[in-house]
Amino acid sequence: MAFDIDKYTKTSTNVNWSDLDFDEFRTNPLPPDTLRSIRYMADVEYHTVCYLRDMLVTPSHQDADVTGFMTMWNREEFWHGEALSAVLAAHDITLEFDELKSKRLKLGWKDRLDPVKQSVLSNLVGKDFVAVHMIWGAANEWSAVAAYNRMADLEGHPILAELLRRIAKQEARHVAFYATQARERLAKSVVAQKFARFALSSFWGPVGSTIMDEAEVKHVMSHLMGGPDGRKAASAIDAHIAKMPGMEGLTIVNDSLDKRGIAA
Repeated sequence: MAFDIDKYTKTSTNVNWSDLDFDEFRTNPLPPDTLRSIRYMADVEYHTVCYLRDMLVTPSHQDADVTGFMTMWNREEFWHGEALSAVLAAHDITLEFDELKSKRLKLGWKDRLDPVKQSVLSNLVGKDFVAVHMIWGAANEWSAVAAYNRMADLEGHPILAELLRRIAKQEARHVAFYATQARERLAKSVVAQKFARFALSSFWGPVGSTIMDEAEVKHVMSHLMGGPDGRKAASAIDAHIAKMPGMEGLTIVNDSLDKRGIAA
């Protein structure tokens, strides 16, 4: 079924948590390991604007559907960050934009060069780069849905679980767009398939791994994707990716876990 971009842009809204009783976190607080993972997730959601920035220098920004989606996507992801930040605040953990700005500044030239690299690479590849952008986005969004649902299941906290499932529901709509676009574009171009396969197998890493300390990446991956159930979730993401044209046999999520020594 084709993704209805007009319906999506008209129905896009902030994730709502005003009806949830956050006072429950005072009487039933979350454990430190969970708060550490939520902090990671909030950082990643707030950094979405950087991915939008990088997209604007590639051929993707010339496609009206992609631009319309990315605008609403960036807005929704920002509010996911706000919701997670509110959970942290209920535990007296403050996450501020100045701190996030400082984190970006620490990336130095790497952060400044990312848009340049994206521009040069996309100009070399041409319109086929859009297909790579879409399958990469699909992989990230499948990972996000799995991560939020896994945390909801693992923690079992009634307020947190409800909030995370609301966020996951919005992320699922993001998956639908990226996956639809990726499937259609990859099916039309063998060159796009080859380049996408090379990019995913060579450069893909867990969402946030380019901006967060490796110790934090390993913590979140162990927390959410470790053990039999975690690996089952990881394998489900790999299976989705492998069903895309030209992506047969890829296991990038499990490969990233193996690389970090995450126990199965």
